Amino acid sequence: MAGHSKWHNIRHKKAKQDAKRGQLFTKLLREITVAARQGGPDPEFNPRLRIAIEKAKKANMPIENIERAIKRGTGELEGVNYEEVVYEGYGPDGVAVIVECLTDNRNRTTSEVRHLFTKHGGNLGSSGCVSFLFEEKGVITVPKDSISEEELFEKAIEAGAEDIVSDDENYFEVRTEPKDLYSVKESLEKSGVNIEKAELTRIPTTTVEIKNPETAQKLIKLLDALEDSDDVQKVYSNFEMSEDMMKQLA
Repeated sequence: MAGHSKWHNIRHKKAKQDAKRGQLFTKLLREITVAARQGGPDPEFNPRLRIAIEKAKKANMPIENIERAIKRGTGELEGVNYEEVVYEGYGPDGVAVIVECLTDNRNRTTSEVRHLFTKHGGNLGSSGCVSFLFEEKGVITVPKDSISEEELFEKAIEAGAEDIVSDDENYFEVRTEPKDLYSVKESLEKSGVNIEKAELTRIPTTTVEIKNPETAQKLIKLLDALEDSDDVQKVYSNFEMSEDMMKQLA
């Protein structure tokens, strides 16, 4: 499991969820709207929408909010037209960073993302400057206390997964080809596997190890600031650092 994924798990456990709920709902509703616009309103035939709805339900979003977001996506209700924009850049020590956004104002978002990179010791790069360091995968997160590694591996491979990764103290990661994510998830659920979340993500193929605490603090501040920006949906990076250092920073 990449350093950014581990940090996200630690941060998620320590965050005050009530304080973040409004911002989380905003991001989820944007994703539902765009997913419905691109793939249609029926989650049975739109895997991206299906995953977005599941995330929203897990966050206890009211069903009427979800339905309105879908209708805005299909044009049944008036709404903001969001554009998908991906930014690439570098953090402290040359760590690669990818930022996925949904925005109704590209100029505003570009300015905000550039400002956050600069403020926290990084710099915004050009399109393609770091994306080659990542590969797109489906990732299903399973709590380690709910199943043995051997049993999960057997079920995951049978369901069509590529592999499982277990280098986080609390979670296994089941990895799939992007197109197979939902079918593998569905198969695992039917076989009784307890799934924490399932998502499409970018996994680094090479990593940068951060050992200096001061550099680590600058990097984490950059990543947190980006993730907290309203227009940002997901942030990926290729850093590695010890779990002890992450917990101290958290």
